[in-house]
Amino acid sequence: MNWTRRTLLGAALATMSALPVAAQQTISAVVIDGYPDRALWVKEFTNFFIPEVDRRLAETGNYAMNWQENYGGSIVKPKGVLEGIELGLGDIGIVTTIFHSSKLPSQGLAAVTPFVSSDARAVAKAVDEIAREFPAMQNEFAAQNQVYLATGVVLNSYQVFSTKEVSGLSDLEGFKVAGAGMNLRYLEGIKDAAGVRGGLTDFYNMLQTGLADAGMLWPEAAATFKISEVAPYMLRADLGAVNSKTVTVNKDYWDGLPDEVKEVLQAVAIDYRDHLAGIAMDRAAAAEKAYVEAGGTIIDISDEDRANWAAAMPNIAQEWAATLNGNGEPGTEMLAAYLSKLEAAGFVGVRDWTQQ
Repeated sequence: MNWTRRTLLGAALATMSALPVAAQQTISAVVIDGYPDRALWVKEFTNFFIPEVDRRLAETGNYAMNWQENYGGSIVKPKGVLEGIELGLGDIGIVTTIFHSSKLPSQGLAAVTPFVSSDARAVAKAVDEIAREFPAMQNEFAAQNQVYLATGVVLNSYQVFSTKEVSGLSDLEGFKVAGAGMNLRYLEGIKDAAGVRGGLTDFYNMLQTGLADAGMLWPEAAATFKISEVAPYMLRADLGAVNSKTVTVNKDYWDGLPDEVKEVLQAVAIDYRDHLAGIAMDRAAAAEKAYVEAGGTIIDISDEDRANWAAAMPNIAQEWAATLNGNGEPGTEMLAAYLSKLEAAGFVGVRDWTQQ
């Protein structure tokens, strides 16, 4: 009997060893952004996005990622991520969309509707839902050889940081104001104000050297980049939250990924969207406090000035919609749907951008 048991056990073990064992596949992913790793969205890509993808893939054990992170200009500059992903210099990137209004016009949706919401979470969710309900946004990235994953909002609201003391809208008359992309259009309703185009990493030097009298950025970024040292006055105008980051994947790379990995990347991108927006809101008050502790002064704009500023601007939302309509996209419908989503979330602007 012992001989029979040993024989059967040996046969079973031999059979098991002969069966193929599924091997875990390792997939390399080159991640790029031109901004340094201290930037909020980059830091959270490292601290949240990557570990979360790894955790979910580990649940099945079929795949593992070999992440190769390249930030701070090591492969591309801040404005070069879109092209870098298109050309395959990176597999996954965080595109700063405000630099590419001609190639990615639909991404300007939140930027063309200022004075509506200063809640990063609501804006991120609404824009991302528009991207999934209307084909325009995803089509624009597809034209750049990329697959859209999710929209990111890293700022609770643009404010005006000034080298000179300001107390209201009239104090901005004649100012040179640094901005990036569509927010430069906000200045068109202010007498003799001129926009000076620049990126976040440029603002400190622009303000220090007098190239700009003020800059439009948000408190968390002001704290990170020590703006209080050169612009000790913040005019809290609550211009609004704006989507400015989109996680994309090179299309050729994407096509070669297993479905399981694709599904995890898509799901984690949405969680990263909400995680990032939540941090932006959590840090806003702390960043304002840090700005004051570093020597900055915060002045609240009056409700009247805020309404007057919005009314004095050209209706850039209508211009945006008309441009998309001319491109064969439903710009008017997208604008209305977006503002309806924000209204449902409790945010109504001081100006109705759907009306001329």
